[in-house]
Amino acid sequence: MLRHLPNLITALRMLLVLPLCWLIDAGRYDGALLVAAVAAASDALDGWLAKHFGWQTWIGGMLDPIADKLLLMAAFVSLALSGELPGWLPVLVVGRDVAIVSGAIAYHNLVGRFDAAPSRLSKATTAVQLAFVLAELLRLSNWLAVSPAVRSAMIAVTAAITLASGLHYIVVWGTRARRTLREGRSR
Repeated sequence: MLRHLPNLITALRMLLVLPLCWLIDAGRYDGALLVAAVAAASDALDGWLAKHFGWQTWIGGMLDPIADKLLLMAAFVSLALSGELPGWLPVLVVGRDVAIVSGAIAYHNLVGRFDAAPSRLSKATTAVQLAFVLAELLRLSNWLAVSPAVRSAMIAVTAAITLASGLHYIVVWGTRARRTLREGRSR
């Protein structure tokens, strides 16, 4: 039964999307910060449990990145809708994830089973986006003073790694699809 604990933690993390959005919309940034911190801790915990005890499952490998994407997209969109972020940043974050998911579906339907293992760059992107959201919530909660120059740099770094990661997926999986399809035709 404990083998499913990481998946349960991941599912519970998905449920944090609604309170996170509501708290940001209501301007209750301390509460949103707490929810985001709990989500980040649960992400680390479910990953550690799965790896440490060998409880990795296919469904867990699919659910974990979905939970991350849902929470991060919700946070970026909510912060933009509340006027705290420039509108283009959540468009970039959501656009990257839509491109990745669309590409995965196309790959699965046209080429074969899609390996959902994230690249190092994708993991770094998730970490940077999460750090940005936490820093932004710390700033909005008045727990952290951030100069406009530092905040602009944080936005630029988040945007750059998000864009680089999206392009990386397109290039790597596009190349892999073309090679697989070409090899399939030559047989």
